[in-house]
Amino acid sequence: MTNLPSFDHPRTISEDAKDSFNINGHLLVEGLCSSEELAPFVDPLLNIGNEIAWNKNVPIEDQRTYDRAFHQAINLWRVDPIVQTFVTAKRFAHVAAQLLNAQGVRLYHDQLLNKKANGGHTPWHQDAYYWPIDGCQAITMWMPLVNVSAAMGLVEFANKSHQKGDLKGGAISGASDQLFSELVEKEEYLLSSHDSLTAGDATFHAGWTLHRAGSNTTEVDRPAMTIIYIVDQCQVTQIERDEQRLDLLMYLPGVKEGDVAMSPMNPLLWSQEK
Repeated sequence: MTNLPSFDHPRTISEDAKDSFNINGHLLVEGLCSSEELAPFVDPLLNIGNEIAWNKNVPIEDQRTYDRAFHQAINLWRVDPIVQTFVTAKRFAHVAAQLLNAQGVRLYHDQLLNKKANGGHTPWHQDAYYWPIDGCQAITMWMPLVNVSAAMGLVEFANKSHQKGDLKGGAISGASDQLFSELVEKEEYLLSSHDSLTAGDATFHAGWTLHRAGSNTTEVDRPAMTIIYIVDQCQVTQIERDEQRLDLLMYLPGVKEGDVAMSPMNPLLWSQEK
């Protein structure tokens, strides 16, 4: 633990970059951590992720579109102290706070998403569909743990899609993918992606930003770590669907509609006042 790099130093985002995020709903922050800083965390993240991935043993014939997209492990920070250091990094949270224009941000939860070799595509979806909080009050960071090419399944965003809030596409599935694909064509959304990303680069996207990822057509895994941040003192909204109800139970235990979104599982990661 004593030899781990420090992530206490803030990373300032330019006004132009913040404007771009506000307009398009996503932003690439290159080199948010260096390869040297990331290196000591990769094996612990992958080992814990593989150990607790909830869908790793699902037979291929029983897998849904969602299962084929990636092996998923959640709240790794609660399992391992090294992983906790990474997930609770002030540098990452500071970027989230700036893009949310918030005085402080808390952890909502983390996810390791490992798109396996020859793994399927990730359908179009909006993260905030699942959240029991206002989608404008949260943001997702997506950081590859290895160098990633387009052939491995990079994230693609529909520019400005967040501006319309809930696009009513439902949960991640083949049906949502079809509906959103038709919507992207109808609304003539411009799409943004990248040819490649380096381990330690990070994309940030708004809660309602429509996004997807291609299949991994290579013979190597494409692991990425995601961290979702929520604005400090934001409130739980009215629960309208089972997905929100499950998220509330899993990530905000003991919290009810109308309460401040805060529990022991949601530590304050960045505050302008502290």
